[in-house]
Amino acid sequence: MPTRDNGHDEPVIRDNRKIDPETGQARERPQDQETPVPPAPTEVAAQDGDLLAQLSERTSDLQRLQAEYTNYRRRVERDRVAVREQAVASALQELLPVLDDIGRARDHGELTGGFAKVAESLEAAVTKLGLNSFGQKGDPFDPTVHEALMHSYSPDVTEPTAVEVLQPGYRMGDRVLRPARVAVAEPEDAPPASDDDN
Repeated sequence: MPTRDNGHDEPVIRDNRKIDPETGQARERPQDQETPVPPAPTEVAAQDGDLLAQLSERTSDLQRLQAEYTNYRRRVERDRVAVREQAVASALQELLPVLDDIGRARDHGELTGGFAKVAESLEAAVTKLGLNSFGQKGDPFDPTVHEALMHSYSPDVTEPTAVEVLQPGYRMGDRVLRPARVAVAEPEDAPPASDDDN
């Protein structure tokens, strides 16, 4: 502890107790110490207003961040589903020629024995993944899902109709993976296309 002998002052200790421990009497406050003045009501109201404004701003920030995070989660989930669907569609599209071969073998009576079981298993698996075939003889021609490979006129139809399915179409959900390739017949009374345009 420093002493006066080496030129340093001893530490100063102030007794700020309101009651004198020796006499038990209340001490008087020194004149140099001022009693803190409580803030005026207008200052309190201004401080409360500032705090409320800050609270409102922070609450708004948190709500905005929560909405952004919710939107982000939805986007990620939607993108994840879209990527999965795209991957499944790509894999199924690669299997379409195999399904065509199975269909031709079935049409020619060559789908027998163990090969028939394998074909049935494959068809069940792709159906479970959402692949559906479409295109039947007699369907009205729809250029969004049919590809016309042959064209003719017939008295048996009243509108453009698929009279023969050359290759079935496939879709996964609403997405067309391959249009049905068909022969189309139109009513005979349809006016022929004019070649006299030159």
